[in-house]
Amino acid sequence: MGGIADLGGQEGWGAAAPPPADEPVFAEPWEGRAFALTAFTMGRISGRNLDAFRHSLDRLGPAAYFDDGYYGRWLNAAELMLTESGILAEGAVNARARRLRGEETEEPPAPEPSKPDYAPTAAGSLREVEDAPRFGVGDRVRAVAAAGPEFTRLPDYACGRTGTVEMVQPGHLLPDTHALFRGENPQHVYSVRFDSRELWGPEAEPFQLTIEMYDSYLEPAS
Repeated sequence: MGGIADLGGQEGWGAAAPPPADEPVFAEPWEGRAFALTAFTMGRISGRNLDAFRHSLDRLGPAAYFDDGYYGRWLNAAELMLTESGILAEGAVNARARRLRGEETEEPPAPEPSKPDYAPTAAGSLREVEDAPRFGVGDRVRAVAAAGPEFTRLPDYACGRTGTVEMVQPGHLLPDTHALFRGENPQHVYSVRFDSRELWGPEAEPFQLTIEMYDSYLEPAS
């Protein structure tokens, strides 16, 4: 199931603008603070991981995801992680914001912390996979028709489409289960090249798109 950021091939968004040549790392000081706060929230405070953070982003509503900008959605995802881990009560951030504006507001009572009982087996995301890769460079493969129902890194527009393996990448833990604290399930990863017309039809602008695909996302193309 694709998340809110799964926009490939959708109409109505206009052309992607190239970033300015002199674009700063953070356009405003608050963006740097949002980056640091979210990174700190992700692991040390909420007990979440990078994939759980992406899952939080995917579950934001349109206003929280699009209207607040890039680092605004980071803060919204951080709030969601803190709420789900019982660090913040739902509505606590809004109550504090109203108090800062001088409004008389009572903050919801603090809940009991409920961080995930989960720990990685090693640092980072790369993992050794004992089995040999199912596919090699040059193999024709097809993305499965649908991936995980709750969270996946397989884009909707690639489901059921056929491409060619360009590279076999190092093994990597599977985000679909890691985000939900259901195990690392390390898999081989393949760089798969797709033709734009295979993805979006014969009227699409012709170009080649390479997507990193986990082993469980693929099947042999007949």
